[in-house]
Amino acid sequence: MNTAFGFPPLVDKEARILILGSMPSEKSLAQRQYYAHPQNSFWYIMAELFTFDLALSYQERVEKLLNNRVAVWDVIKTCKRKGSLDSSIDNKSTIVNEFSLFYQSYPLIKSIFFNGTKAEAEYHKHVLPRLNNAEAKDFLSFRLPSTSPAMAMLSKPEKLKAWSIIKKYS
Repeated sequence: MNTAFGFPPLVDKEARILILGSMPSEKSLAQRQYYAHPQNSFWYIMAELFTFDLALSYQERVEKLLNNRVAVWDVIKTCKRKGSLDSSIDNKSTIVNEFSLFYQSYPLIKSIFFNGTKAEAEYHKHVLPRLNNAEAKDFLSFRLPSTSPAMAMLSKPEKLKAWSIIKKYS
């Protein structure tokens, strides 16, 4: 098993929405980019929802998200894992990111969208118990289907339809 270390958040002071994944894939870690796997639907969905060209550079796509008040981060800061699948994460090795300070630093965030089941489960298990009531009470949260290619039971258009809810909160 390899130890995987996540990325810092993509965020600015205007963020209203937080999209939380579990942990970047091996491909993402190698490229130092969120959702770098070419079959991951994340950037396709974001480009459709926020009407930008999917062919933009990574940095330009990030700027488009930030301009639409969308932040991106992962629940897990570090873990041991073999491969990229959430199911291969050694749960005993999981260390989560520091959300209390994050929420204090970005107080306009009011909606959390979980990119899949693992992100939501880890957040509820490890993050929520550490937050005080004032930090945790005002958030609306939604679990959306994973944009990962491992979630093959839904097509890109089906994922896009489910993810379109975030437009109501941006």
